[in-house]
Amino acid sequence: MVGPTGTGKSDLALALAEALDGEVINGDALQFYRGMDIGTAKMSVAEQRGIPHHLLDIMDISEEASVARFQTDARTAIDDVAARGKVPILAGGSGLYVRAAVDAIEFPGTDPAVRARLENELAEQGRGALLRRLSDVDPQSAARVKDDRRLVRALEVYEVTGRPFTSFMPQREYVRPTVPFGLDMDREVLNERLAQRIDGMLDAGWLDEVRSLEKRGLRESPTAGKALGYPQLLDVLAGERTLEDAREDTVVATRRFTKRQRTWFHADPRVHWLDAGHPGGVDALACDAVRMIEAA
Repeated sequence: MVGPTGTGKSDLALALAEALDGEVINGDALQFYRGMDIGTAKMSVAEQRGIPHHLLDIMDISEEASVARFQTDARTAIDDVAARGKVPILAGGSGLYVRAAVDAIEFPGTDPAVRARLENELAEQGRGALLRRLSDVDPQSAARVKDDRRLVRALEVYEVTGRPFTSFMPQREYVRPTVPFGLDMDREVLNERLAQRIDGMLDAGWLDEVRSLEKRGLRESPTAGKALGYPQLLDVLAGERTLEDAREDTVVATRRFTKRQRTWFHADPRVHWLDAGHPGGVDALACDAVRMIEAA
């Protein structure tokens, strides 16, 4: 179950789990983090209505999320749910994470020593020298890299594996039978919904959540500290902007993020799209999805 933020993926996944005797597996990278509840719209235990949810609250905010680790954890959870005769339902808006769980994707290894050396060479020799080196061994990646981090990573992969980074690009090939659904709705309606959702989060105590996480190292967090809305609210706590400014910036950033999500997910021709604005609500959407699953 994929789609832009705010379209109701969690609610529909829950309804499908009840209809299909299933269990939900989280595919939202930010909901991995303990304590990041309000700002990630994480379902509370009460809201889960007794349906098991997997891969929620599995990381501390000091840890960096890894797609490769998630691939292993998600596939293990999927296999476990299926082995118990239940239907695994993967739901989330983190596109690469979802694809890593269900598609044939191989992740190249890393070598901190190689990466550190390449970063030093970048600082000493400049971007042009490393880009020319990458062009010699992997011209496709060289034509695509947009920043220094990706440049270093592409060279690291080649040195560690002997293969060009582009050879690890994902294929649209499921590793097990999968029925993909997407939720989307009218852009203007979703934009208004997102603004209302952010206001609701603020009313529910989002700033206090950020204040608590700040004491646990949110500002230094490599992943969690960059989540939508959290840097803006950290600025409020530091006295660097007003709450209203932070709210407006978060609304704009979230709308931009949903635009990128929409582009990513709609590029996959396998996805069955459902209208999140269905007048019958989540129950009607669940009925439509069940019919599609039975047909598949």
